[in-house]
Amino acid sequence: MTAREDRLVIGRREWVALPEWEIARLRAKVDTGARTSAIHVSSIEYLDDGRLRFEVVHRERPKRRSVTVEADHVREARVRPSSGRAQRRPVVRTRVKIGEWEREIELSLVCREGMLCRMLLGRRALNGLLVDPGAKDVLANGSVS
Repeated sequence: MTAREDRLVIGRREWVALPEWEIARLRAKVDTGARTSAIHVSSIEYLDDGRLRFEVVHRERPKRRSVTVEADHVREARVRPSSGRAQRRPVVRTRVKIGEWEREIELSLVCREGMLCRMLLGRRALNGLLVDPGAKDVLANGSVS
């Protein structure tokens, strides 16, 4: 067995949980081309104590579901999205869970309105995992689909 054969495999899309933010189920796109992970928020407020308050929108239909979160402002990231125009985005940290796998990651806060997946998992979050681009929901249900 090679070192790669004992690594956990995930699909191109996975259902994730953000337990610290009390979000039990959120659709995430796995994107090895993106360095930083991102999450859809509808508003960002910079607080006096160096924290951020924002609304994570995790469902639009049939009924809008969101949760207001406060988190430490870790840094500002310079991100070049697919549009090609560089953006500065605030970054926070939280735990992400996919099936039984769990890790702390950084998330840039951005509007992903109109995107199929409300969250994007970049390669920093994926370190140590293997991605099967032909599979989805591998860890959510324990099988390749």
